[in-house]
Amino acid sequence: MTIAVIKQHLIDPEICIRCNTCEETCPVDAVTHDGNNYVVDATICNHCMDCISPCPTGSIDNWRVVSKPYSLEEQYSWEELPKQEEIAADASSTSEAVEALEDEVSALLDEARKGLGGKPVAPRSASKPTVNLYNRVKPATATVTGNFRLTAEGASSDVRHIIIDFGQLPFPVLEGQSIGIVAPGVDANGRPHVARLYSVASPRGGEKPNANNLALTVKREEGGICSNYLCDLPRGAKVEVTGPFGATFLMPDDPAANIIMICTGTGSAPFRGFTERRRRAMPDAPGSLVLFFGARRPEELPYFGPLQRVPGKLLTQHLCYSRVPGQDRVYVQDGIRGQGGNVASLLRSQATHVYLCGLKGMEAGVEEAFAEVCTAAHLDWSRLKNEMREAGRYHVETY
Repeated sequence: MTIAVIKQHLIDPEICIRCNTCEETCPVDAVTHDGNNYVVDATICNHCMDCISPCPTGSIDNWRVVSKPYSLEEQYSWEELPKQEEIAADASSTSEAVEALEDEVSALLDEARKGLGGKPVAPRSASKPTVNLYNRVKPATATVTGNFRLTAEGASSDVRHIIIDFGQLPFPVLEGQSIGIVAPGVDANGRPHVARLYSVASPRGGEKPNANNLALTVKREEGGICSNYLCDLPRGAKVEVTGPFGATFLMPDDPAANIIMICTGTGSAPFRGFTERRRRAMPDAPGSLVLFFGARRPEELPYFGPLQRVPGKLLTQHLCYSRVPGQDRVYVQDGIRGQGGNVASLLRSQATHVYLCGLKGMEAGVEEAFAEVCTAAHLDWSRLKNEMREAGRYHVETY
């Protein structure tokens, strides 16, 4: 007897940050979502792999060989992916069919992962995150307790530090995780607005030690439904929150870890959390914290004022400005090149972790800078980056 089997494309709900990239990318509209999960319709998916490389977390990169496809309803209900099912086989042809499908999936994934660089892995020392505690159907309700402008009044960008408090409602987060915010109302098609993901800018434990709150770094975008909604919220306003999300872009919970943080604009949010965690829990840590932070001008750099008060023994800062009158344009990749010797020395260490967060356009420049630094130090960046990624020491979260 031969049992028909298929390979089914699935999305890992534990890792997915609900950024909507997969749904926007899919050319055949096989990806959809509800208030809980993003899912793939097996009756539509043609395994084109267009969604693999753009996914920032690797959650899209999951497959199962099944005798009966998982329905959308089943996928909507998941909190984690099911294990590979045991497919009963009464004839060798069934086993051969399963192996052939697995080989086909592996070949497709190998090709698709060339652009992705491998599946993201959490640092080995990172604490275990809580994920998907609240969703669109059952969101957490928080109260806005602070809304502060981070950029100067005359700056071209309005970036806000927004603090939300959960009261008695548990909402545990780790440094590097994100939460979802859904602006109230509906879009032009009458559908609820898509959730927008924001990195948490606080360490575990909240803005103050043992506080049940967290902060977001939000830039007001022209025409941005959710960003304007958040930036206009007054103190006392209620906001619905989903998450937490993210299981890989996490801070190593190791005092000996060296952490190189590279960001632009609101990409600084998770690194504020990293720095505060190290300051509170590991003030005498032997590991280094190094920040490359890019902005047009000092007045447009979020947290510029607070950064001036961070002691040098805790954080080494390289602030890179690209539009200061009378000065050369300096981007984060230029900062990396300028510190080539120190960067190469850190990259030689097995204790070093690299995190890149911010606009997607900076990825190529940063990659080129690392390659040049490594070449000058007789290191193979391509090989080193893959080794770091596989060990959970290289992380990219861009948008």
